[in-house]
Amino acid sequence: MEYIRFGKTGMQVSRICLGCMSYGRPAGSTSWELDEEASRPYIQRALELGINFFDIANVYINGHSEEVVGRALKDFAASRDEVVIATKVFFPMGPGPNDRGLSRKHILSSIDASLKRLGTDYVDLYQIHRWDYETPIEETLEALHDVVQAGKARYLGASAMYAWQLSKAQYTADLHGWTRFVSMQDHYNLLYREEEREMLPLCQDQGLAVIPFSPLARGVLARQPTKEQNDTLRFQNDSLATSRYAQEDNASTVQRVSELAEARGLPMAQVALAWMLAKPFITAPIIGATKPQHLEDAVAALSIQLSADEIQRLEEPYRPHPIIAHS
Repeated sequence: MEYIRFGKTGMQVSRICLGCMSYGRPAGSTSWELDEEASRPYIQRALELGINFFDIANVYINGHSEEVVGRALKDFAASRDEVVIATKVFFPMGPGPNDRGLSRKHILSSIDASLKRLGTDYVDLYQIHRWDYETPIEETLEALHDVVQAGKARYLGASAMYAWQLSKAQYTADLHGWTRFVSMQDHYNLLYREEEREMLPLCQDQGLAVIPFSPLARGVLARQPTKEQNDTLRFQNDSLATSRYAQEDNASTVQRVSELAEARGLPMAQVALAWMLAKPFITAPIIGATKPQHLEDAVAALSIQLSADEIQRLEEPYRPHPIIAHS
C-alpha cells in the first residue's frame, strides 16, 4: 500500500479509501447493499491490504453504516490511531425541519450521534455533505470550528459544491480565525470531468486533499459496454446510477477503457483507477467494494502506469456534461 499526506496536513492516508455506503443493510430489506455479516469481511480485508482510510456518512442506510463500520474497526483494527475515519453531515436524518442541513443545531446534534454510532470519541475528518443554501456559511463554519475545538473532529472537509462556494468558505474561515476545510470530496471519473474546469485547479492551488467519489462511475467503467452492462442489481435499484451514467454519449469512453484493458490483460476497473491515480491532484479515490475483486482491483491499480498516449486515448471521447451532484 502507498500512503500520502492528506493535503497540507500532517496526516497520512492510504492512496485507496474504502467507501462504506454499501455496508449496514438492515435485516429484512432487499437491495444491492450488504448486511453486517456480509460487510465485515470487506473491512477486515481492507485493513489487511494496508487501507487505513474509511469514508462514511450519517445518512448512509440511516446511520446503520456508521454502526457497522464502527464495530468492525473496533474488532479488526489494531488500535483507533491506526485508522482514519471520515463521516459527513447534511442530509435528512429524521422527519423534523431541524433534522437536516448545516445549522448549528443540526451539526452539533449530528456529530454526537455519529460518534455514538461509530463508538469513538472523535472522527478524523468531518465533512459537509453538500452546501446548505438556507443556512449562513458563517453559522456553519463557526459550528464546525467548535466541533474541532471540542476534540470531536481532527479536520474538516467539504464535498460536492461549486468552486466559488469553496472559495467563499475558506475566505470566511480565514476572516474569523475558524478552522479551514482541508479536503474536497467531489464527483470525478472518466465519464464526469467537469471538476477539471475550476474545482480541481482550486484544490491544487490551495493544497486541499482531493478524494473523489464514484471513481468507477458506480460500476459503469468496470463492465464491458454491452446491452447488459446496466442490468446489475445496483443499476436496477440505484436511481443515481441510472440518472448519472446511462447516457449514450458515455459509451465511447467505456469502450476505450474496455479496449485498453483487453490490450493490457487487465480488468477494466484497474485501468479506470490507474487513469485517476495518475492525476497529480488526486489524493485517494473512494472505492466501494461489494465483491471480493473490488478491493483487489483497487490496490492493484496503484502499480499500473499508463502512458501519455494511453491517457490521451481514454480522455479523447469526453464531451461536456451538465453539473451533477452539487445539490
